[in-house]
Amino acid sequence: MSIVTEIPAASAEVAQKHFLRRLSLETDCADVHEAMSAGERDFVLLHVVGSRQAFERRHIPGAIHLPHREISESRMAEWPRDTLFVVYCAGPHCNGADRAANRIAMLRRPVKIMIGGITGWADEGYEFAQGPARGETPA
Repeated sequence: MSIVTEIPAASAEVAQKHFLRRLSLETDCADVHEAMSAGERDFVLLHVVGSRQAFERRHIPGAIHLPHREISESRMAEWPRDTLFVVYCAGPHCNGADRAANRIAMLRRPVKIMIGGITGWADEGYEFAQGPARGETPA
């Protein structure tokens, strides 16, 4: 018996519930890119870490810079209550997306983390945007 099979796999029912739960909390760079490329922007993409200058140097196209520390009821009131927020940070070494997702969930708003963050986006070979977000002026 190998270390892999030493602990038996979960039943199909348990596995299905587990993976469905994960998918309800997470999305990935490929899915976000595909949705945006198809014009299916039924979510708000939030860049939740770093300074405004860092955001302006490199961010995912269409993202809004909203550091997790600035997430508040009044700021989130800019969007309808049922808006899905997809948050991302620098990558697997960063917990900013977790912090942002927690704050958004505490405000009783739907949220998913884009796993991989900027690192995952780069690994997939997707392009980045530069400059301020739409409607903003440079710092």
